[in-house]
Amino acid sequence: MNRKLYLSAIACLTLAACASAAITSQPWTDSASAGWTAQSASTRTVGLGMGGWTLGDGVTFAGGVQILTPTVSTLRSLSDLKLVGDDGFVAVSDAGDLVRGQIKLDEDGRLVGLEQFRSHRLSLTDGSPITQKVDGDAEGLAILPDGQLLVSFEREHRIWTYGPLDALQNPASLPRPIWPFNENGGMEAIAAASQDSWRVAGEDGGIWDCTRITCSLVQMPPDEPLKDSDYRITGMDRDPDGHGYWVVQRSFKPPLDARARVRHMAEDGTLGPVTVELKLPGTTDNFEGIAATKRGGKTRLYILSDDNENPLQRTLMLAFDVTP
Repeated sequence: MNRKLYLSAIACLTLAACASAAITSQPWTDSASAGWTAQSASTRTVGLGMGGWTLGDGVTFAGGVQILTPTVSTLRSLSDLKLVGDDGFVAVSDAGDLVRGQIKLDEDGRLVGLEQFRSHRLSLTDGSPITQKVDGDAEGLAILPDGQLLVSFEREHRIWTYGPLDALQNPASLPRPIWPFNENGGMEAIAAASQDSWRVAGEDGGIWDCTRITCSLVQMPPDEPLKDSDYRITGMDRDPDGHGYWVVQRSFKPPLDARARVRHMAEDGTLGPVTVELKLPGTTDNFEGIAATKRGGKTRLYILSDDNENPLQRTLMLAFDVTP
């Protein structure tokens, strides 16, 4: 994963042209949930910008927001996203934090805000909180149908389960692909596949299906690892219709050219046509997370960007509806 995507003042100016005023998010006040800490933030709505974006047939933009935080905040560097409960979400950061919140929709079902933010520091197997970047570089997040929370890490490449989201436990190791991942190019995407299995995609290429016993190869990584300028899978979620997956891909060419694509992945790992494409001069950033659900007979997709704690980047959540 490229940690410093310098997206330039050009992108910031483009976004500012279609961004609304900031609104303070409703705080989280449920002190009964042990281990979670309320986090303050504001959001403002954003559009897709002035050109540079393409939506496939049957796809509509369903709103977007930018998360505004203090310079130092656990709500930054968010690297994956999944949905929980009634319009709730959980994200993971590459600094080693879980973040929960609530998606706010208007009467037409469009994304207009995020609120009730709280965070929980991930732990090591002995229960002590993660303190080192090498231990906490979390990149992928999955929730199995039984509620088990899975996190994939790079640098120290591993997949850990933390138990149910509402009753987090000390982590336990799960099988991961036996592959010599680059330090910063590991298991960037993970998604639940069935009741007790999950799919993994490497940022440098390769797809595997895993169970609690082993991982099997679905698609071999290329002979040469994918470059930053290639479209690399950075997030994945199960298609709520039960057929394949939705993935978000990222491409970056210095100094300014950052792009994102959303595509459907078949069971055999084949990628379908581009459903959403984002690039300058429109709204774009370092998109790494994706979540899919059903809403009003359509598939609702949310994508999330990682700002790398870089002042020239943003934490964005954008929503898209895909007609079957």
